[in-house]
Amino acid sequence: MTKYEQIPHTADLAAKIYGRDIKSLFENSAFAMCDMMADLKGLKCEEAITVEIEAPDTESLLISFLNEVLYASYIKNTIFTEFNVRELTDRKVSAEIKGQKVAIDTSRIKHEIKAATYHDLNIKKTYKGYEVTVVFYI
Repeated sequence: MTKYEQIPHTADLAAKIYGRDIKSLFENSAFAMCDMMADLKGLKCEEAITVEIEAPDTESLLISFLNEVLYASYIKNTIFTEFNVRELTDRKVSAEIKGQKVAIDTSRIKHEIKAATYHDLNIKKTYKGYEVTVVFYI
């Protein structure tokens, strides 16, 4: 199954993201964001952190999770490439994310994503699993 596809958006970045279940939808959403943000080829998983988020519903949880991954990326100067959701309920996610530290001025950066947004956000169950469209503010 394809993890995601970038879709056209007038001013920002957008992706349609797929997962066989909600857990893989969260993992693939984080991967899509980081993949659109930077060139992931050849990066090693030298750094690992745990991200834990609580939110009132699954869609808010997804956006909060993505924004926390984004925040960790900028604070730790790390491009994350692997995402392992360990615990996921309707209101809580705990995940280990791994990546490689990079120089701030690295040529690997494709887009400076400022935030994952709620614009057009709707997690849908399909016959193949789940899908969501996420718009990233740049």
